[in-house]
Amino acid sequence: MSTNEHLAGKVVVITGAAAGVGRAIALRFAREGAKLGLISRDKTALESLADELRAAGAQDAAIAPLDVSDAEAVFAAADRFAGELGAIDIWVNDAMVTVFSSVGDMTPEEFHRVTEVTYLGVVYGSMAALKHMRPQPSGQIINIGSALAYRGIPLQSAYCGAKHAIRGFTASLRSELEHEQSPIVVSILELPAMNTPQFDWARTHRTHQPKPMGTIYQPEAAAEAVLRAARTGASEYWVGTSTLVTIVGNMIAPKFMDWFLARSAVAGQKTSQPVSPGRRDNLMQPVADLHRLHGSFSAEAKSNVSVYPGATTRAAIVAGGAALFFGLGLILAGTRQLAPRLSSRRASRSFRAH
Repeated sequence: MSTNEHLAGKVVVITGAAAGVGRAIALRFAREGAKLGLISRDKTALESLADELRAAGAQDAAIAPLDVSDAEAVFAAADRFAGELGAIDIWVNDAMVTVFSSVGDMTPEEFHRVTEVTYLGVVYGSMAALKHMRPQPSGQIINIGSALAYRGIPLQSAYCGAKHAIRGFTASLRSELEHEQSPIVVSILELPAMNTPQFDWARTHRTHQPKPMGTIYQPEAAAEAVLRAARTGASEYWVGTSTLVTIVGNMIAPKFMDWFLARSAVAGQKTSQPVSPGRRDNLMQPVADLHRLHGSFSAEAKSNVSVYPGATTRAAIVAGGAALFFGLGLILAGTRQLAPRLSSRRASRSFRAH
């Protein structure tokens, strides 16, 4: 497994770079002195971000205004970044869109759009990265997943479906590369609720403004976890205790999760503020003035987050469960062995009494 302990001078491509988690990731790699290739739809936002990154310490920054659902545009951007910045070392797939809606109120076109950006954008980005990394001695693809890749919730069916698909795709790609004995590393980070502009510009069919559900974290916390993945080359990180609880809870008690989310997740994803009639969304076109780092929930968002290695955490849970059942088995076995003795003693006492 290759690692990137020293990130200065590394060429890092980031999709969805202009806002939220993608912007935080770009700023974090800039402080490490990386060279950055930035992909998003809004050219003006990317130009402003590139200037900010150079001021923050990036050795260089190049932009490619495009829609990640356009595979040819993604491949062309990868070629251009490699020509301008050098061989691509790390590719981070972060771009996403979503719709807050019940399945029955969503159109097929909306569902398709979420899928082609949030899921296929990851596929196309990974393909473009592979094209450039395969001839190289190393490379890393980092996919931004979600706790919702393990547990779907109401009102986010298209997004949850896309994140589930990203997890499956990532596992398939990783196993293929291991079969080929490739030096390319594939990592995925499952994120909790993040305070990003997503909730200000996502399309919604609900009556009130959407909000993150559960514990909310600032995008910089996710960026630190991405940097950790870049340094270690770990396969998976679960970011945030809420992510850990969601994944483990769904492993242990999926029916309870169905019951709990059915009763809490709809109300838990809305604010008290009604949706304004002229509310703009970024499903089909970017909303230029909302390309910022943070969303509207900074007052309740946490800056620090626990990060759990997925492989070792999962193994610990399995081992703990096995130990628990083994202990229960010993107790039951002891009880069964003791029962005949107790019965025999009672019979003996009864005989002597007569």
